[in-house]
Amino acid sequence: MTWTVMAVVAALLIGHAVPQVSRWRDFGWFERWLEFVCQQDAVKSARKGYLGLLLGIALPALVLGLSVFLLSKVSGLFAFLIALAALLYTWGPRDLDLDVNAVLDAADLDAKEQAAKALYEEGQAVSLDGPVAVAAVFENALTRWFAVLFWFLLLGPAGALAYRLLYLLVHHKHEMLLPDAVRDAAGKTLNAVHCPPAHLMAFSMALAANFDKVVQVWREWYANGGLRADYAFLAAAANASVASELADEEADAVDGPSSGPALLELRDAVSLAWRMLLLWLALLAVFVLAGLVN
Repeated sequence: MTWTVMAVVAALLIGHAVPQVSRWRDFGWFERWLEFVCQQDAVKSARKGYLGLLLGIALPALVLGLSVFLLSKVSGLFAFLIALAALLYTWGPRDLDLDVNAVLDAADLDAKEQAAKALYEEGQAVSLDGPVAVAAVFENALTRWFAVLFWFLLLGPAGALAYRLLYLLVHHKHEMLLPDAVRDAAGKTLNAVHCPPAHLMAFSMALAANFDKVVQVWREWYANGGLRADYAFLAAAANASVASELADEEADAVDGPSSGPALLELRDAVSLAWRMLLLWLALLAVFVLAGLVN
């Protein structure tokens, strides 16, 4: 096992066992840096939106990447500790299991809807309807787990930090008004950044659930528009997989389902997301042991 796999596994275990780690994720420095960048006249024009992204996001990530590179020359242990810290900092913001379990364990409908707010972005309509809830779980799995992990494995701690800063910028996890050029550039970039991990999620979903259902959804998505910067197929594939699993459970059950359909879909959705994540880790370990990833 290399430092990369060890950092990923350690971050996953710590984040799950010590949910209080989310309190350490303070991005106040990013708000101050973003405010400084957006005050510059050079990033306010329509053509300079990507310059604002480059300064606001790529520059802090580059500083982190350079620090990791220099410290790795001193000791691999230092590089491992920075990688672990970067993953813990960019993971989340909260444990997805805890948020879903809060919905499942809530006493009544009002309490469940209140708990479900953690699965939706601010301003989004909260719904416990099965397909909508499943889509929300996998959107959270993408933004909390898989996208962070993908860009960490591809670009190191700098990639994980750059992704999280971009996500925070787009979803207004700050108290400032962004120039239109920067906001538009960030939205397009985030959508494109989500596509590679979303496709890998769909592939791992096919391996972890109903292969035929997922491939069918994938093919229909490509047939309706070809390759594009869009990952709407992820929610459709997730709903098809969860529906297939629930149908199998219902066929095997003697006394019928033990809870409402929406809650069963929510439960199966987070279970499937976990199986996919474990599959990613298993494949990563195999690649590392084979000498393909280091």
